Amino acid sequence: MEGKVVFFPVIRQEVNNILYFWASITQDKELLAKKGITEEQIVEQLACFQTGFPFLKLDAAASIEKGILAPDAEEQKAYLAAWDAYTNTDKTVVKFVPASGAASRMFKNLFEFLSADYDRPTTKFEQTFFDGIKNFAFYDDLNVACQRIDGKDIPGLIEDGNYKAVVSALLETAGLNYGALPKGLLKFHKYPEGSRTPMEEHLAEGALYAAGKSGKVNVHFTVSTEHRELFKKLVAEKVDEFSKRYGVDYYITFSEQKPSTDTIAADMDNQPFRDNGKLLFRPGGHGALIENLNDLDADIIFIKNIDNVVPDRLKADTVTYKKLIAGVLVTLQKQVFEYLTLLDSGKYTHDQMMEMLQFLQKKLFCKNPETKDLEDSVLAIYLKNKFNRPMRVCGMVKNVGEPGGGPFLAYNSDGTISLQILESSQIDMDDPEKKEMFEKGTHFNPVDLVCAVRDYKGHKFDLVKYVDKATGFISYKSKNGKDLKALELPGLWNGAMSDWNTVFVEVPLSTFNPVKTVNDLLREQHQ
Repeated sequence: MEGKVVFFPVIRQEVNNILYFWASITQDKELLAKKGITEEQIVEQLACFQTGFPFLKLDAAASIEKGILAPDAEEQKAYLAAWDAYTNTDKTVVKFVPASGAASRMFKNLFEFLSADYDRPTTKFEQTFFDGIKNFAFYDDLNVACQRIDGKDIPGLIEDGNYKAVVSALLETAGLNYGALPKGLLKFHKYPEGSRTPMEEHLAEGALYAAGKSGKVNVHFTVSTEHRELFKKLVAEKVDEFSKRYGVDYYITFSEQKPSTDTIAADMDNQPFRDNGKLLFRPGGHGALIENLNDLDADIIFIKNIDNVVPDRLKADTVTYKKLIAGVLVTLQKQVFEYLTLLDSGKYTHDQMMEMLQFLQKKLFCKNPETKDLEDSVLAIYLKNKFNRPMRVCGMVKNVGEPGGGPFLAYNSDGTISLQILESSQIDMDDPEKKEMFEKGTHFNPVDLVCAVRDYKGHKFDLVKYVDKATGFISYKSKNGKDLKALELPGLWNGAMSDWNTVFVEVPLSTFNPVKTVNDLLREQHQ
């Protein structure tokens, strides 16, 4: 009998372990099915944590002499005319605005003030905020919220030394809830007829450079699930006013980051990270949006971040240069389509082949030293492969120390050198030569792109096929006090567009006015 008393608990424990193991497997499988993620993808992602990502091999930082166009007045005129002509065709133009980010980072300093052990503005940031408080576009709304919550207006609360009540009314749920809203829905700019949010500024922009000949403006916002209804509500309130003002019809659509683009989190031993026994997934970063871009039915797509907007009085440069980079794009595309049709016909001479190769090297900045030794028949296949892919033209501004990806000439896996936008995480900063290249870069990318996404026969490219999976990166986060590794997918304008034809054009700094912190709204450009 004694033997049995010991035996049963051991068996029971074994059975419990097996049942727990099977239950967690079943739970994992259900979660994967719900998200639309395969087990192969998980294995692939966990391997990335094990091996890490290689640094990209650089040839040089791009500059005006090397890969960045700076069109003169005559050329500008020709490109602007090319875009005007294009918008008079039946082609579909869409303006794509990533707008899912919450504004919490914008208010990081103010959240710190709320939890600080002092009550009066002490840091330079806090003082600047309160000194300029009347100049914010949301001032009137905040005043009403303060009166509703505390029975006093902003000047009254400041007089009492109750600064935190003002910040709390701005950030927290009982007030304006700005700490939890997306940037797109915050009031940025004042106008005589009322304040505007970035979302409204993008509607205004769309009418000024992305309207087709029928007067239709297509704008697509990527939003987070919890904010979708708020965006739709604001659109419903404002769209008629903007239609009347600009004499256009808007077609506004929304999408969300797909659950299938979430990536698995790993612990410090590169095993799947579990939270209360459940696998933890995290959004894969802006690179996930290549899927949303891929779903759009368009010929040309403009991409610009939600917070890079200016009031109407400063829009002229933005509009001109948006049209300019789009003109460069459709001009290059037209030539590429002619070459592809010629290659298809098989009726080309050796001289025409050389002309095409020159165009690829000089105008599309795509070079491969091996091409000089290729037979014409093999060269024709090479040219066709390089021409027949998505194309983008990116605006580049002079470097003024703002964070952002830089323009480089980099090596691709097939030995070609082409233009790429790289983040610092993709560059080996321990290599003095590479570090110097990065630091001496003359320009950076303000996320100002225009993309051509159909081939010469009018078929849509499958954009997912042109992603370089080796350009993701690993970041370090925590969950409930436990350290974890997160996998960021190749960035939308970085590795996700790695295998596109890419051209860079210099644009003025006046076209780049992002709002990273709330105090940026006090800069002259946003007043």
